[in-house]
Amino acid sequence: MRGPAWRALLVVLALALADAAAGRFVVEKNSIQVTSPDELKGKYECAIGNFGVPQYGGTLHGWVEYPRTNRKGCQSFDQFDISFKPKKAGGRPNFVLLDRGECFFTIKAWNAQNAGAAAVLVVDDKSEPLITMDNPEEGKEHLENITIPSVLITKKLGDQLKKSAEAGDMLSVLLDWRESLPHPDERVEYEFWTNSNDECGPKCDMQMDFVKSFRGTAQVLEKKGYTQFTPHYITWYCPEAFVTSKQCKSQCINHGRYCAPDPEQDFSQGYDGKDVVVQNLHQICAFKIANETGKPWLWWDYVHDFALRCPMKDKKYTHDCASDVIKSLGLDVEKVNKCVGDPDADEENEILKAEQDAQIGHGKRGDVTILPTLVINSRQYRGKLDKVAVLKAICSGFEETTEPAICLSEDIQTNECLDNNGGCWLDKANNVTACKDTFRGRVCECPIVKGVKFVGDGYTHCEASGIGRCEIGNGGCWQDTKDGKTISACSNEVSEGCKCPAGFKGDGVKSCEDIDECKDKLFCQCKGCSCKNTWGSYECSCGDEKMLYMREHDTCISKEGTTATVGWSFLWVIFLGLVFAGVGAYAVYKYRLREQTSSIMSRMRMIFETALLFWSSIG
Repeated sequence: MRGPAWRALLVVLALALADAAAGRFVVEKNSIQVTSPDELKGKYECAIGNFGVPQYGGTLHGWVEYPRTNRKGCQSFDQFDISFKPKKAGGRPNFVLLDRGECFFTIKAWNAQNAGAAAVLVVDDKSEPLITMDNPEEGKEHLENITIPSVLITKKLGDQLKKSAEAGDMLSVLLDWRESLPHPDERVEYEFWTNSNDECGPKCDMQMDFVKSFRGTAQVLEKKGYTQFTPHYITWYCPEAFVTSKQCKSQCINHGRYCAPDPEQDFSQGYDGKDVVVQNLHQICAFKIANETGKPWLWWDYVHDFALRCPMKDKKYTHDCASDVIKSLGLDVEKVNKCVGDPDADEENEILKAEQDAQIGHGKRGDVTILPTLVINSRQYRGKLDKVAVLKAICSGFEETTEPAICLSEDIQTNECLDNNGGCWLDKANNVTACKDTFRGRVCECPIVKGVKFVGDGYTHCEASGIGRCEIGNGGCWQDTKDGKTISACSNEVSEGCKCPAGFKGDGVKSCEDIDECKDKLFCQCKGCSCKNTWGSYECSCGDEKMLYMREHDTCISKEGTTATVGWSFLWVIFLGLVFAGVGAYAVYKYRLREQTSSIMSRMRMIFETALLFWSSIG
């Protein structure tokens, strides 16, 4: 047993070394801004630890403490009566500065968290480019319980911070993850690199726990078009010299081209690495077929159900069990089998070849060398593989104001609009605000309400604009009601602005005052007329009850055609005017426009008929 296991270990090691030599691992970073003391003020880079919960899309401001003892954090701080909890409730949190070395990074974070620290800053012990603090293969007992973020800072910055802390300075820093993930548009694209092996210990358990807890959320995001998800699987190739060895034959398919480690690292029992590769291939193909049918989210159901129905411990990790799960989800088993192909063939498998190509980094994304790995918008996620932590990271990948409602829930972020309306414009009377809550914070943006767009800077001013604007807060214009009559300075006939209507004067926004037409002698100036001012208008009456006031001409005419000289004179003027117009038209016809005979005659006829109608109305 020792001999085969040892040889297997050498093969796996050779594969890992070959991959590492050719690989390009990218350290994912966030920034740390020193805000005090003044001599250290500035922004620096730090590396995100691959455990705990980084605050993707957000920031964390706190005081930095460098403990007087246990400076590497490898022992419980309780032993030294050291606490990093804020001195007062609601006070700014404390970050602990720890030296690298002597124990796993996760042990440092766990001890700091138990002592009340809100974040851990680990100082590198050598002058080198930043590295990723990964979770260990051993000592994982605390891994799932670490909830604070950890970062690695350079030795140079760390030495400066330690010197300042030892001098008694108040050290204040801002940890910033807002630009750790790209957020270009309204859709997030993410990948999950995993495997079907369920006997690899805590790491496999962590992957499956994540699939179980995140499945529902992932499917909702995918169905509504907010995300585009792609699963991936890491495979290795067997070096040419070992292709015919027992170890490669048991760990690889397609003549050593695609390999996975033996689940138990023991070739004498259980399943082999090649069984894992085949089931990985089934899961990729299940996704491919589901995606072709427009239901890519079925992958989550398949992986979840396969883990429950086909576990290695029950000896059900087989092709037949996989086929039963595929059938139960309504997927075409024949298409999946065709996609899987022949694992024994000495030829490339297009699906697995594409997976190996995808492992290689491109752009700012490094090679995928760690399992499990989550890649969001082409950046590798660092931190705890936890439903809430991953959802926060995905939410930070949306362009601000385009994130789905789930990203704005209380469990995920704090609604900054609840505190002083986020400092944005607010119309309390109509309950209209320019503050829009986002995952990253808030934006002050004039809103659209009931189809009406508000325009302005969003901070101090927003004004309804366009058709329908008067229906919302009267368009921000003046409005008043008296004796059941409502007058407004807002008009839907114009897209913006306020103007006092006829009969009023003022700015149209804050006030419109009634114009006294009688006092100002603007109307009702006819002889014998009596003027009475009203709200927004006036009333004018003639001195004689038999007279009728004509507002358009500001004059009085007789109600009876035989009594009022003024009335008769006015009507005679109209009649004689019509007669002269007819004679003129006839003259034009006679001497200038004979070619338009029919048209002019028609007009003359209309003029004379109109004159006759007037005459008959007063006769």
